[in-house]
Amino acid sequence: MSSTKDKTSKKNGSSKNEDFVLDQTLRPNRWEEYIGQKHIKDNIKILLRAADERGHIPEHILFYGPPGLGKTTLAHLIAKETGKQMKITSGPAIEKVGDLASILTNLSPGDILFIDEIHRLNKMVEEVLYPAMESGVLDIIIGKGPSARTIQLDLPPFTLIAATTRVALISSPLRSRFSGGVFRLEFYSNEEIGKIAERSGKLLNVLLEQEALEEIAKRSRFTPRTANYFLKRARDYAQVSKKTEKNKLDKKIVKDALNMLAIDEMGLNSHDRKFLEVLIEKFGGGPVGLKTISAAISEEEATVEEVIEPYLIQLGLLERTARGRVATNKAYTHLGFDLKNPTP
Repeated sequence: MSSTKDKTSKKNGSSKNEDFVLDQTLRPNRWEEYIGQKHIKDNIKILLRAADERGHIPEHILFYGPPGLGKTTLAHLIAKETGKQMKITSGPAIEKVGDLASILTNLSPGDILFIDEIHRLNKMVEEVLYPAMESGVLDIIIGKGPSARTIQLDLPPFTLIAATTRVALISSPLRSRFSGGVFRLEFYSNEEIGKIAERSGKLLNVLLEQEALEEIAKRSRFTPRTANYFLKRARDYAQVSKKTEKNKLDKKIVKDALNMLAIDEMGLNSHDRKFLEVLIEKFGGGPVGLKTISAAISEEEATVEEVIEPYLIQLGLLERTARGRVATNKAYTHLGFDLKNPTP
């Protein structure tokens, strides 16, 4: 019995490792391979080159934007471009001041520290980070009460690269200390997504027909991570169904695979469609408040506001008004509802 469990455990472990290695493989290794975000790339290249010519380390940089657009990838590219080691952590992982002190004091000169979701840093930790970023020192309080004293430790010069999906939650003092720049990543065009999927297909040894590329691109929510996910699932479907030549994806295979994932022609998933259907059927298309629609679809308000609504607004299927959420005529048409009588 234990032997069977061991085999299952090893199989699951190897599957996770394979997915991790696969994601690393699809990540660009050179600027030329990073498609899109031209404005950010140009600025970063100048910043790095100028710092190198002066013999300085690059200044601190903050990337923000929706998930899956390449913030972590840009940090990895900067580390490779500068030839420096990158230490990776996240805001929630740094719970105490001691955690941050341990990370900073173990850096080597010129190292890059990458903090993902930095908006979730503890406020006390954030206060310690200020002098570390600005003056390269770590202020530590020893003892308690009247006998407490502060000592300063000199830190090796380092570059902090941070990423966040919610820049508004980052305090102004912290944001102002990213002297290298605060960059917002934009959504990708379908053409850019197609190029990314084509490159990923080559790395996965998958041949994609042009129509298959277009099908993945138009349903990928303008996000490279989603495009790569769809590509991998279409590859899996083609392999198991054996409805096409080995390692070849055509439009029909891609459509069948995405239909199994409940992804429609506009890239809406089941949660997106449920949101719009409830809005139209139960509330006459709106306006309706966030709390009401969240309760109606049994989703948290934050999930509705940050995950579901942005893409619907981008596509012109939803409007946020002062009175609440309103479904547009385009939403009625897409879901097959009559504008006068909201019954499918």
